[in-house]
Amino acid sequence: MVDFVRLQNMVRERLEQDRSVQAVTVSAPTLEAAVAEAATLLDLPVRRLEYEVIEKGTPGIFGSGKKDWTISAYERIVIASDEDEDEDTGGVFDTADLINEDLDGDCFVHLSPDGAFLKIIPPKGKGRKVTEADAVRLIQARYVTQFDQELVSRVVKDASGGYIRIGEFEHRPLNDSTVTVDISEGEMKAFITVTAPGIGGCDISVETFLSFLRNNRVVYGVNEEFLRDFADRPIYRERVVVAEGSKPVNGRDSYIQYNFETDQTKLKLREGSNGRIDFKDLNIIKNVVENQPLARKIPPEPGTVGRTVTGKVIPAKNGRDNPLPLGKNVHIGDDGATIIADINGQVILAGGKINVEPVYTVQGDVNLKTGNIIFLGTVIINGNVEDGFSVKAAGNIEVNGTVEKAELDAEGDIIVHQGITGKNTGTVKAGRSIWARFIENAVIESGNMVVVSDGIINSQVDAYKRIVCQGKRAHIVGGRLRASEEINAKILGSPTSGTETICEVGIDPKSKVQLEELTEKKETMEKQLEDIQLNLQTLINIKRQRKSLPEDKEAYMRELMDKRQLISGDLQKINEDMKRLQEFLNSIKVRGKVSASSKVYPGVKILIRDAMNDVRTEYRAVTFILEDNLVRVTKYEEPDEETKRAPDGYTAN
Repeated sequence: MVDFVRLQNMVRERLEQDRSVQAVTVSAPTLEAAVAEAATLLDLPVRRLEYEVIEKGTPGIFGSGKKDWTISAYERIVIASDEDEDEDTGGVFDTADLINEDLDGDCFVHLSPDGAFLKIIPPKGKGRKVTEADAVRLIQARYVTQFDQELVSRVVKDASGGYIRIGEFEHRPLNDSTVTVDISEGEMKAFITVTAPGIGGCDISVETFLSFLRNNRVVYGVNEEFLRDFADRPIYRERVVVAEGSKPVNGRDSYIQYNFETDQTKLKLREGSNGRIDFKDLNIIKNVVENQPLARKIPPEPGTVGRTVTGKVIPAKNGRDNPLPLGKNVHIGDDGATIIADINGQVILAGGKINVEPVYTVQGDVNLKTGNIIFLGTVIINGNVEDGFSVKAAGNIEVNGTVEKAELDAEGDIIVHQGITGKNTGTVKAGRSIWARFIENAVIESGNMVVVSDGIINSQVDAYKRIVCQGKRAHIVGGRLRASEEINAKILGSPTSGTETICEVGIDPKSKVQLEELTEKKETMEKQLEDIQLNLQTLINIKRQRKSLPEDKEAYMRELMDKRQLISGDLQKINEDMKRLQEFLNSIKVRGKVSASSKVYPGVKILIRDAMNDVRTEYRAVTFILEDNLVRVTKYEEPDEETKRAPDGYTAN
């Protein structure tokens, strides 16, 4: 804390010292040399110096007409502490040491053609007041000799914060403070440079600054508040920003505000008390009714033009008015901005457009009575899908029973309440996620997630994001499972089963399958090319020995050459496709992981990108991750919340 009594004594002592300071007049070839000489004579650092130019110097021409600079210099008035005299601050008392609310008063003298003016700023809080001695000292420093002492005393006492005329001075117009204006390239900033007034020279008022800026084309973005302070506390011989233009702001494009959830990753699973996933709470299918508002277009916003400091307009782009994403079975409302359902059904955002898909319901099983089903919407089957039948839908497929050795293909989600028993040939493909109680001896392909409550047995399962097997009987035994992000189950492998269980993550399953198919095709074609080359070489050797070949052999050789050229071209294309797929697989930045909340048995193979771990010992509650190109075993990591709890709608019971 600052001792204010001691501070007042310090100020009083310093002011007594200031009264004994005499101004010195110095002449030198340059202004810098004159200031340096004055600092030496006064035994002060340059930063503690105030000076006024009495006469400007000129360099002359070839040594003729040369004139020195003449200045009057004196010590700047400061409030200082003796203990701080040796500090780098030059002995200036740092008001930051005071409480923020406590600010000292201030005193300003302004000289204009109308006379000498005095302004006193009152202190704040416990800040120090300006004394009459402070004001007189500052008035005399500006060489004002004809002033009303009683009026000065009154102005100091009132401390009104406004300028009051207190006297006259000998005006020397040649010593007036001057100002120049500089406008930046692009006219986005304006600068002023002010010279200090000499003895008898006038200061520049706020009004003069503003008028001068207007006369120099600076009419926009002028910081008048800064100029008011600058007029009282000018910075001399430095380029100061006083006006800034405004940049244009482009308007926001129109956008669609949806009344339904468009991001399926926000769906959450909830496990029941019996350990099974309760699909009743999924709410995957978004049912809507006729005339229900589905979305609304928020109109575009106009752009905000910019302006240069000279007032020139910088145009801005208005936001684009994008068309409404109208799909099937929807229309535009009377307001021209709302999308409304035409029919009862399921709302789907597909290809960037809003569609309402009608729902087709099969009351019993899919069998000979119904035949195969192809439907451009959502299909609900209240029974089973029997062996040998197929169900294809542009929307979702929901099966309340079991899917046997059948084919299911949906662009949306597939929900199987009981389970999938593929009998080694059944296939289930979904453009989004697949939800089932169990999967056994089937081929599964999902564009998002595969979520199972009881287990996955001897199946080939590919998911673009995750494979999650959560529940009391959540086993993964046998087969090959591939996902880009995660495979998570309660138990991986079996202590008795001899079937190999392969879990692969960190890759795009679809691209990996394509790469494997291309690799197999390449090997076949390379073997064909090798056989062709061997036969060609035999014919060439015979022709070289006999100088000619029979006509049928010659035709056969040409045929082999054509085949070689064709296969070589196909091989080149395969190599390019393989390179592209490999580069894509290498570019995947997903942190793949394989987790088991209970056990991992020996015999399970863990593949993360190009690294493999052939499990040889039993693990409990672990997660396998890729670290330094090696598969590492870490503490078990729970699956993401989006797969642990399910939205409303369905159950696997």
